[in-house]
Amino acid sequence: MSNDLAGVWEVALSDGVHRIEFEHGTTTGKRVIYVDGKEVLRRDWMFKLVGKETFSVGQSDTKATINIDAVSGFAYEYTLEINGKSLKQYMENRSKVTSTLAAQPGRL
Repeated sequence: MSNDLAGVWEVALSDGVHRIEFEHGTTTGKRVIYVDGKEVLRRDWMFKLVGKETFSVGQSDTKATINIDAVSGFAYEYTLEINGKSLKQYMENRSKVTSTLAAQPGRL
């Protein structure tokens, strides 16, 4: 990996915790996404530095999207969405579902 690393996220899915790494070359527009150390998406020489990249994570091909937004000048903000929800919303929802299942023994 290069020194263009812009974001790293840990995402807990039903098949385990996955590490997502995102490289963003702000001079070339290059975008590279790694899931668990394996390159899953690469775009070189993009003229538009903002936007979004969608890819799959885990055995169930969960939809993930990295949003790239300009904050000011040449500063960027990177956010991760899982199944259309912010990572925070996704994790909170997953926690509620897990708690509900754990509170109902014998329901599985």
